[in-house]
Amino acid sequence: MIRKERHGSHSFAYTPRPRATSAMTIQDERLITVWFDIDNTLYSTSAKISQAMGVKIHNYFVKLGLSDREASDLHHKYYTQYGLALAGLIRHHDVDPLDFDLNCDQALPLEEMIFPNPAHRKLLEDIDRSRIRVWALTNAYKVHAERVLRILNLRDLVEGIVYCDYEAKDLTSKPEPAYYHKAMTLASMADPSKCYFIDDNWRNVESARNIGWGHCVHFCERGLEHVEGGKVIKISSATEANENLKHEEKLGIKVISDLEELRDVWPEIFKSS
Repeated sequence: MIRKERHGSHSFAYTPRPRATSAMTIQDERLITVWFDIDNTLYSTSAKISQAMGVKIHNYFVKLGLSDREASDLHHKYYTQYGLALAGLIRHHDVDPLDFDLNCDQALPLEEMIFPNPAHRKLLEDIDRSRIRVWALTNAYKVHAERVLRILNLRDLVEGIVYCDYEAKDLTSKPEPAYYHKAMTLASMADPSKCYFIDDNWRNVESARNIGWGHCVHFCERGLEHVEGGKVIKISSATEANENLKHEEKLGIKVISDLEELRDVWPEIFKSS
């Protein structure tokens, strides 16, 4: 079941995991929520999903009649300006977002690129669900988000997914502060200090921390290459790593390169051994 809420000029959607009525009462009493980004966080950047997606999006720009150079420039511009290339395509090119989804996100051969990781499943299983909720916060559309979680064999361990509603008139996403505020509303959370959040994108983590999310982690697989806005980037070059590290320390943001490190960074969210 998909639930939608409209707040001001923005529309947000989320997919709850089916739960019994009695369990919902318990869920409402749990004050802490752990938010996991999905892509390049719950699976490694080494899967090269971002590269494959970058090619799909570039080709979509070209199909609009743009040259390769124009497509590359606009792809990067829209990603930088809006957080999603699609947001720029909708606002400036009157693109049908569901057509974009069909030809880009859904066209990826994910089943051939990512696979379940038993260690990741065990990590999520070990979170103390009597006190803590586990949700996903993604810039993907619902179809892609659900598909990835199913392939990774994690869907049953994620209680709700806040995703970008491609069908909304005013598309919003991370790192826009409004996206985090409304995610809290959808999860019935009032205290941002009770939010735990991990994401591979530095801007997304920084934005969450700036609005008061209490426990933020930057998942950073240094040395690997990924694609942002159509540009191939080596994650944290030596110079960038030093600059970001100082900024992360100042904001109280932890940096990890393996999800298992969460057991040391956030020991309080796990079951007692």
